[in-house]
Amino acid sequence: MFTSLIALAVAIGAVLGLVITLALASLVLGALERYFGGPKITYLTSNKSKKGFAFAFNWDESKEPAKIDYIKVKLFNPKGNPSQLEMNTSFGPYKTSFVEDLDLGEVWSKFIGATHFDEAQILVEVGSSTDGVVFQFNYNGKSFKSLLDSAKESAQSYIAKNNKDAAKSKAEEYSIPERSFIATEVQGKGAYLKIATNPIFADKFSPLTGGSSTAGEAKESVPNFLISKVWIEPGCIVCDACEGIYPEVFEVTADTCIIRAGAPLDNGLLVQEAAEACPVEVIKYTAA
Repeated sequence: MFTSLIALAVAIGAVLGLVITLALASLVLGALERYFGGPKITYLTSNKSKKGFAFAFNWDESKEPAKIDYIKVKLFNPKGNPSQLEMNTSFGPYKTSFVEDLDLGEVWSKFIGATHFDEAQILVEVGSSTDGVVFQFNYNGKSFKSLLDSAKESAQSYIAKNNKDAAKSKAEEYSIPERSFIATEVQGKGAYLKIATNPIFADKFSPLTGGSSTAGEAKESVPNFLISKVWIEPGCIVCDACEGIYPEVFEVTADTCIIRAGAPLDNGLLVQEAAEACPVEVIKYTAA
């Protein structure tokens, strides 16, 4: 029995030792990550005279993707005047590490010139107003001022040294294309949309060539047929082609196409024409 108790105590000690070791390892790795791999702000000399505030900001955008677009600098100074002050400036947005040289105006002079500044607390916050990502840096007034005073490198030289182009690091701007009957090229479908309103294919829909002169007329040279079912698969690009050909059946909304309630199914030729005109081939039907 005594031997069993000793063995149990040894096992418990080994488990506790393993847990403590893992906890310490996690703390050490976290500290190393925070020190070497975490977000970093470097204060630089400004070309905006005494009203300027220049800095470089680096973070791991692969782990925390964001469009960084603002910086806040807050002063908490209960013993001095002013007792509180906040500066909030927008820029960018940037999706990778960047450099900024900001003109903060007279408020920056008031900030730096606050009485008892050395005893104050400073909070610098860099973040994204759209993605909710925030990085914060805390200093006492003395160490913050020391960082500013010890800065020797300008924003321009920092960019040149680190090969960072602020203009290239800005997040891309996207525009929403206008809806058009002439769709952009779809791989495997050719460069043009084959519908009656496209002049390139006007002869295909002409009565002289067996086509229809308008979107609502079926081809006379081909016998019509009934449709038992027609539906839209995912992937509609809202080009309006189908509704232009057969509006009694197809309705194009803001982001997709739907089959109208009570749609007639007695004109298979027009349904077929709409399906063939669809540049992404999402219109499907079954003949009766």
